[in-house]
Amino acid sequence: MPQKTSEFPAKQRQINEDIKNGTFHSSYLIYGDEAYLRNQNRDKLRKALLGGGDAMNLQHYEGSGLNPAEIIDMAETMPFLADRRVIIVENSGFFKNGCPELADYLKKPAETVNFVFAETEVDRRKDMFKAVHAAGLDIECDTQDAETLGRWVAGKLQAEGKRISPRAISFFIDRVGTDMANIANEIEKLVCYTAERQEVTQEDIDAICANWLTSQIFAMTDAIVEKNQKKAMNLYYDLLALKEPSPKILALITRQFNLMLQVKEMTEHHDDMGRMMSATKLPRFIVSKYTGWAQHFTREELMKALEMCVENDEAVKTGRLDQVISVEMVIVGCSS
Repeated sequence: MPQKTSEFPAKQRQINEDIKNGTFHSSYLIYGDEAYLRNQNRDKLRKALLGGGDAMNLQHYEGSGLNPAEIIDMAETMPFLADRRVIIVENSGFFKNGCPELADYLKKPAETVNFVFAETEVDRRKDMFKAVHAAGLDIECDTQDAETLGRWVAGKLQAEGKRISPRAISFFIDRVGTDMANIANEIEKLVCYTAERQEVTQEDIDAICANWLTSQIFAMTDAIVEKNQKKAMNLYYDLLALKEPSPKILALITRQFNLMLQVKEMTEHHDDMGRMMSATKLPRFIVSKYTGWAQHFTREELMKALEMCVENDEAVKTGRLDQVISVEMVIVGCSS
């Protein structure tokens, strides 16, 4: 799992202090992969900057193709019966592609305007990033590390009157992934599921929380079986964007083909569903899924797919093959 930027805690404390003291920078840039943190900081700043004032002093611009001159004109417009005008700009591409006109304005904006920019991608070399970095505050909301997520999970459950062991927290994060919005949804489910009981156990997590990574791997396998190479690749790149490691993805794909081969062989030997369930230690509906997938491959094709997975894994471990490309090769080879 990736490590969060070392500047994040300090920058987050600064934003919290700005809100607490009511002393704001002229512009804020919130960016990074973690949408939950981006949206949380955006909303906190919007609420604090408006200070309960009328929303007519709030302007929200979103998407590419925005007109910087229009945004500057709005920034120069005096707020109505309020101290400031708040302008939020989201996913504009200004921080990836540059915007000289707006970057120049941010160096000396009107005293009555505050900007909040929320972007997924930025280029630190561009004029916009440099302008906010010099005159305002930028914070990178990246995927948080396991320790930080663990504290956050424990804190949210504690606020609901629940307790959870470190071991259960580790199991929970491994099961649901690192996306904080998804984690928050799963915590809500756990709170409802445990009802009046205070302890949240690993058994509770196993019973109620969706295995996010497994569901994505199932969707990818569906796409491979359907020979929908583009969809399978897109699902793979989505997993990479969410910081799932390629070796882990390859291991799960290998497991899928191994189970398909098992049920293929048992089907050819006319084994019944009960025997297949016992051998694979999987419930009936999952065994049926693998049986359906296996019908799209010959036994030789499944063995060849497994050999490719094993060979690519070995090549990655010995440095002969890039780990991202290793999975791409398996997807292409099995979905062609």
